[in-house]
Parts: sequence; C-alpha cells; structure tokens
Amino acid sequence: MFTPIHHYHCPACNSDKVEYALTAKDHTVSKDNFDIWHCNQCSIRFTQDVPNIDQIGPYYQSANYISHSNTKKGLINQLYHLVRNYTLGAKARLVKKYSGKATGRILDIGAGVGAFASTMKVQGWHTTALEPDASARAEAKKEYGIELLLPDKLYSFESNSFDVITLWHVLEHVHDLQGYWKIFNHILPVGGKLVIAVPNYTSTDAEHYGSIWAAYDVPRHLYHFSPASMAHLAGIHGFTVVATKPMWFDSFYVSMLSEQYQHGATRYLSAFWQGLKSNLAAINNPNKCSSVVYILQKN
Repeated sequence: MFTPIHHYHCPACNSDKVEYALTAKDHTVSKDNFDIWHCNQCSIRFTQDVPNIDQIGPYYQSANYISHSNTKKGLINQLYHLVRNYTLGAKARLVKKYSGKATGRILDIGAGVGAFASTMKVQGWHTTALEPDASARAEAKKEYGIELLLPDKLYSFESNSFDVITLWHVLEHVHDLQGYWKIFNHILPVGGKLVIAVPNYTSTDAEHYGSIWAAYDVPRHLYHFSPASMAHLAGIHGFTVVATKPMWFDSFYVSMLSEQYQHGATRYLSAFWQGLKSNLAAINNPNKCSSVVYILQKN
C-alpha cells in the first residue's frame, strides 16, 4: 500500500477548474486502475492518487520497461532498438540545429541507460546526465563507460551551467514539476534551449485508443501533455516554444503496445495502420503526432 497524492488543484497552473476525464489501467506492472483528470484552465491532464516519489519505485520494476534496460527480447523490443540507433543521430542533429552550436554543455535528465548522453559525448559535447534507476546507471557504466548522476544533483547546479537541457520522455515522470521548471530557468542562460519530448494525448492514435492508449502508462506517467498545455506551462516559467517536431516512430510503437493491451496480442497490421494515420495527420500538423518534441527557449 502507498499514500496517494491527490490533486485538488492543477499541478501545472494551480487552477481549481479540474475534473475527471477517464480511467486507465497499469498494464505493465500492477494491473491497477488510475483516474486521469483534466484541467480546464491549461488543458494538462494528470494522474490522480499516484504513489509519492519514495513509493513509486516498484511500479518501474518490470523487464518490459524498455528505457531502463537493453533487452532485445520480443519483436517490439527488437524494433525499438533498431529505431533507437537512427533516432539517436536525429536527436543530436536537432540539438545542434536549435542551439546553433557544434559543441557545448548539455544536461540530459532521465538518461536511462545513457545511449543519448554517450552519443553527445562522442560528438564532443561536455555531457552531464542524471538517472534515478540504479540498474540503468550500472548499465550505462558497463555499456558506454559513462557515469550517470542521481537526479538530486539537479538542485545544486550553478546558474548558466548549460547551453541545452534535454528530457526525452521524462517530464511526464517528474514529481516535482514546478521545482524542475524553476531549475531549468536557473541553470540555462537567456536564449538557452530546453528540449522536451512527451506523449501527446490529443494525437490521432490517442483519440482512437481512448483509455487503452499505451502512452497514458499510469501511474508512471504523472502528467499527460498537449501542445496547448506545454505552451502554457512554458510561459509560466519564462520559456517560449520556438518549434515542435513529431516523433514519427512513437506512433507505431505506442500503437503496437495499445493493440497488445486491447487484444492480448499485438495486431501488427492494425497497429501499423493506426500509427500511419497518426503520422499522416502530423505531416501538416506536428501536434497530431503520438509524441511531440518541443524546443523551448529561455526568455
């Protein structure tokens, strides 16, 4: 048992205009149901009655939690790693393009097993990476020879310590949402870049799968973002969204998991079709993609 965190006000904008939206199931570990609420002020969604930061650890203890392992068991995980080899380069190019720097100082928060941090280090960046999971930190040391720091280190960095901060599918997991944003503002210089990738609950595939949509991933995902809610949250903390980019492969990956949750087995053709529809919609509107990369600039 755990002591649940219940929000009577929006954890992003502090509005009391919040209401129940849907109930989602933890398909990965506990099989428990969790309610997701919606803020009518800023449009963020958030999971109610989640474990606190000291009690949520067991909900991450699964061999299927891909970001904390290098497992290649099963077709979905094999595809994930195949795609990751491509996306690491794409992420590095994105950082260089929007920072305007060939090399610089980068902080990667929630580094997993350190694949992206290693990529940036190899390309000449002064790289600092944070990761809470002990097994992932050990894997990073073994696989890439890099030392990942505990997340608490975030609170001790001096002002203007980094040129770029990246969070690849991490912000939705952070208990101290407001505290993290204040730190982002503190350790980036004016004009510094903040790169945040998160699932998009207003995507075409999210609309199709409803409460079964795999990217709700309760209770690990504490918040569920939309382009509007990200822009609102950024503005509160002195940032502006300067660009959004779709994460094309996420649509297929999330659709495969959603099909598995819905039918007990992955229907690959159906998953491919739903992922394709989401991506086709995102060609003209990146905000319809399953996951969105937000490039933000400190004002």
